[in-house]
Amino acid sequence: MTKSIAIIGAGITGLSSAYFIKKQRPDINVTIYEASGRAGGKIQTYRSEGYTIELGPESYLGRKQIMTDIAKDIGLENDLITNQTGQSYIYAKNKLFPIPGGSILGIPTDIKPFLQTRLISPLGKLRAGLDLFKSAMTIDNDISVGAFFRQRLGDEVLENLIEPLMGGIYGTNIDDLSLMSTFPEFKKREEQFGSLIKGMKYEKAQRQKQRQLYPGAPKGQFKQFRNGLSSFIESLMEYVLNQGVEIKFNTPVSDINIYQKKYEIVTEHENIAYDSLLVATPYQTFMKWFKKDPALDYFNTMASTTVATVVLAFDEANIENTYDGTGFVIARTSNTDITACTWTSKKWPFTTPEGKVLIRAYVGKPGDTVVDDHTDEEIVTIVKRDLSQMMTFKGNPDFSIVNRLPNSMPQYRVGHIDQINKIQSHIRSSYPRLRITGASFEAVGLPDCIQQGKQAVDELLMELN
Repeated sequence: MTKSIAIIGAGITGLSSAYFIKKQRPDINVTIYEASGRAGGKIQTYRSEGYTIELGPESYLGRKQIMTDIAKDIGLENDLITNQTGQSYIYAKNKLFPIPGGSILGIPTDIKPFLQTRLISPLGKLRAGLDLFKSAMTIDNDISVGAFFRQRLGDEVLENLIEPLMGGIYGTNIDDLSLMSTFPEFKKREEQFGSLIKGMKYEKAQRQKQRQLYPGAPKGQFKQFRNGLSSFIESLMEYVLNQGVEIKFNTPVSDINIYQKKYEIVTEHENIAYDSLLVATPYQTFMKWFKKDPALDYFNTMASTTVATVVLAFDEANIENTYDGTGFVIARTSNTDITACTWTSKKWPFTTPEGKVLIRAYVGKPGDTVVDDHTDEEIVTIVKRDLSQMMTFKGNPDFSIVNRLPNSMPQYRVGHIDQINKIQSHIRSSYPRLRITGASFEAVGLPDCIQQGKQAVDELLMELN
């Protein structure tokens, strides 16, 4: 008898899960339930009048190969674009400073650029250098990213270099952010070499060796598509539909009934039972169906950050930006509401018509309510006020877009990975042929979400046999 799997959520995790099911078991019936009228979740590309603008995630990390592999398989190989390399900056002490060359997420690997930077004082540089003489830290299970890097490199390097680069990725205060949930490789290298700097020098050498295997490859770290990230979602959706997957849009799941060998999906219009179930929604959604299970109570106390992406499009005559680079991040000691800015038309020239300038700014920090408290027009004014510290506006933007992402950044606080491991173990033992996965559990990057979907599918298919 033909087996059936339901997937709840048509974001990148849900769609890629359907892809992996059909790759391995084309005989299985797959149905995706999506509450909204579109696929892609946070991924949303605005395409009009020659602009290709990302309103959610901007790109993905190219060295995490799984997304590129799928893109090639579904016919997008010729649409892949690697970002323009260029100088990135950090805004601190009311000024833009170039990120020192050779650093990996702010950790120095080349001594000369680090000694030359004016972002760190001589005393701060000396303190960071002590890392070379310290032994590896002993920790029980987890530690905050802030505590780890303060101990290894000192407060100044943490505040002015590492925090701006790492804190914004997860929308969590760096002194609360779990190291083992986010950057466990740093601890691994520190233990391997007895020094974080030595470990990162080794990591850099490994990456350079990898690049030498592909001498003609572009040098940028990030990848995009000629028609934006939504084109990946559209092609992936078309692929799974052609494989017989059914997608039910505008169909919120109101409940899940659990029987001995079936999972019944309850919607407004029907109840349908499936042999297996994969849930790929944010935790705020899936906890509606699992609220009676105390083993998942951790998600009831898990915080999340509300952010907004703010896009400004200018005629190049109406903006003056003398910096040659791809954008900047902002130290939390700075007096701004924005947390980062991408000079999109410099980083991704294909996104912007000739003679125009495109800027993306990011608003929203852990604990603040600036996005909730202001209208779109007020947020644009705030962004322009902050950006005027780094560049000159001679006129108004041709247009602006504010895309709010409420409670979209789950905060991985210290101890998160231990909680997640316990929850996933409980799900495996208590709910046969069911998995819950996605950004609420582990890394939030697009390839990471795909990888989590693949792992969940591999486990479900083994149980279904």
